[in-house]
Amino acid sequence: MNTRRLLLKLSKKFPKKLAKKHHDYVGLMCGTLKDDVKRIFLCLDFDDTIYDQMLEAKPDLIITHHPFIYGQKSKVLKYDLRKKELVDKLLADNIPVYSFHTNFDEGKDGMNDALAKKAGLKNIRQLEVEPMARGGELPYPMTMEELTKYLCDKFGVSYGICMNYGTKTIKNMAIIGGGGWYMYEKVALEGYDCYVSGDIPHHGRRGVVTGKFNYIDLPHEIENIFMEQMKKVLLEIDESLEIVTITHEKSPQIIMN
Repeated sequence: MNTRRLLLKLSKKFPKKLAKKHHDYVGLMCGTLKDDVKRIFLCLDFDDTIYDQMLEAKPDLIITHHPFIYGQKSKVLKYDLRKKELVDKLLADNIPVYSFHTNFDEGKDGMNDALAKKAGLKNIRQLEVEPMARGGELPYPMTMEELTKYLCDKFGVSYGICMNYGTKTIKNMAIIGGGGWYMYEKVALEGYDCYVSGDIPHHGRRGVVTGKFNYIDLPHEIENIFMEQMKKVLLEIDESLEIVTITHEKSPQIIMN
């Protein structure tokens, strides 16, 4: 398929203007797009740990979720020498990298729609106060501990941080994959019993406590669903595309004393 036509179709589903709302960096990260694309390599993050596996796949294009270069390219490559070395290798091998981040998170059939469906939510909808989030009803009412274990099982992660300071029976929830913890106050305003995201720091936890809200922190790696969902979207555009996916990022090991 013509590469630019493919990316145009993807950009209509996940427009860059959505990413700009979040001061994000998306689109072509490095390299020159080839005229046609047959094989695509999908990953959450592209780094040197999977370079050899990528070369074996012989892709025409790499698509990542997290921006391969986050920031002004000249500044990033000036201070991040490992990234510069990786970019130089990609340029030498003539393999471009394209990233879909918060535009994929917010867009229809993107990250958060996929996570909400994986969680088994019913009546999934975009939140009014935070369009990136998705909300819905649980299959059945749960306690916070039950919900945390349920979600860990659904997303295949080994732990979740349960902060139970609101209502004791959870009937509905909202979710944003990755590090969207800071939006919990917006979610609370829309009346959800619990908010699920990740990467919450100490001051965020204190805000949940004092705000008497429920929050579940799941590892950022639940976003590995990106590969499954983006592959589905790509094949809906052109079923002849060859999609190679790699899930190389694992949740950290938790040591209990």
